[in-house]
Amino acid sequence: MPLTSDPPVGQAAPQPATPRQTAAQQAGTPPADDPAALKVVPVRHPWRWAAIVVTAVLIAQFVHGLVTNPAWEWEVFAQFFTAQTVLKAVGVTLQLTVYGTALGFALGIVLAFMRLSASAFLRWAAFGYIWAFRSIPLIVQLLFWFNLSYLYKRLDVGIPFGPGFVHVDTMGLVGAMGAAVLGLALHQAAYAAEIVRGGVLAVDGGQLEAAAALGIPRLRQLRRIVLPQAARSILPNATNEVISLFKGTSIVSVMAIGELFYQVQVIYGRNGRVVPLLMVATAWYVLLTTVLSVLQHYVERHFSKGATR
Repeated sequence: MPLTSDPPVGQAAPQPATPRQTAAQQAGTPPADDPAALKVVPVRHPWRWAAIVVTAVLIAQFVHGLVTNPAWEWEVFAQFFTAQTVLKAVGVTLQLTVYGTALGFALGIVLAFMRLSASAFLRWAAFGYIWAFRSIPLIVQLLFWFNLSYLYKRLDVGIPFGPGFVHVDTMGLVGAMGAAVLGLALHQAAYAAEIVRGGVLAVDGGQLEAAAALGIPRLRQLRRIVLPQAARSILPNATNEVISLFKGTSIVSVMAIGELFYQVQVIYGRNGRVVPLLMVATAWYVLLTTVLSVLQHYVERHFSKGATR
């Protein structure tokens, strides 16, 4: 045993207690440099609260104006919101949306896999379609299809560049509703193709290599491996496109189709109540868009099962 008071080698000598620490120990309180003695002060966000107050005031003023301003004519809004003609127009709008979405995404899936094909010809053909239909405004496309009988008097089915065996008169082939569905679907297909292609590219290629190594057929790889995973990436953008198409159906009013916006225009053209009738159309668009958003939430939750975030 060492006779000196030096600490063992490798150990630091204990520091003598300061008078403040000694007094704190005698009083039974922790010293000032102890973390337990530090006073915790919450972080204050004065500008955040200022922004909240300003935003709340603006919202309150807007709602107050909606309720108290007689120019909105809410009694006229209530009269026409569930009118028979308006409900029928809502049905036409939904038909255009459903048909345009179904045909557009069906063609878009084909175009997406053409762009992913190993064939350079198929890739460039799909790219040319997407480039053309994204470049031409929708209203121009609709008017072209509406005037198809002016461009082509009849359509012939037969040998390419040769005689035709079946002749179809275009005058009665494409009416206003058919032209609208065709224009919306072909326009939608260009955007749907890029959405589907982006979703497929988001799937890890190693999974396809592993599936091919296990001998799984390519069609089953697509159906059971690629598409279920790609759906998580496709769905949010696809829903945005469906909502855009739903609101974009108002553009077919130039073809005198009785969809929601056209019917509202007809009504306020007769009674002069422009603002409340526009609010009728706005309320229906907001209501149906909300329903689509809720459906999107549940479908996304279904496809996200087993996914880690």
